[in-house]
Amino acid sequence: MSSVRLLVLGALRRRGRAHGYQVRADLESWGAHEWATATSGSVYHALKSMAGQGLLVAHGQAPSQAGGPSRIEYELTGDGEREYLTLLSRALADRTPDLDVLGAAIGLIEDLPREHALRMLRERAHAMREWRASITAHLPAGADLETWGPIGEVLSLWLTTADTGARWTDRLIRRLEEGAFTMAGENPAPR
Repeated sequence: MSSVRLLVLGALRRRGRAHGYQVRADLESWGAHEWATATSGSVYHALKSMAGQGLLVAHGQAPSQAGGPSRIEYELTGDGEREYLTLLSRALADRTPDLDVLGAAIGLIEDLPREHALRMLRERAHAMREWRASITAHLPAGADLETWGPIGEVLSLWLTTADTGARWTDRLIRRLEEGAFTMAGENPAPR
């Protein structure tokens, strides 16, 4: 899964209708150019590609407010909306997404209803624990991985990744259960 695809769909969904420069500016304001592959070229390529796949509709040329060339504005189609929510859900539930994909999903998590996000995160935590159990199931009792050389380090990396991933996910689950964030369908708290 591409973090750029998820980010572009999320940015467009939040704006409703936008041209590539606006989408790119939104992603840059989120810092996505630092932690994801959201470069100018990848954003424009994603817009054209997804329009060709029927996930976006391209609206005629909009005059540039800055005096430059006209711009094409894009908007999600029904298929684009479904694709976005599917990618977002899958990224939250997957125990092995690339960090940029997981980061994109967490940054966009408020687009899901709370119970749906919780269900996806619980799947992720469960998958992390199952992965850990599958690693340890084949280890002899009391195995000292430090004596196993490089293979022991690989196993240690996997176990640490599983433990850390499960702990981090559990923490986010607790925060959501306690009401963190304003999720889809919820009214923001009064200020």
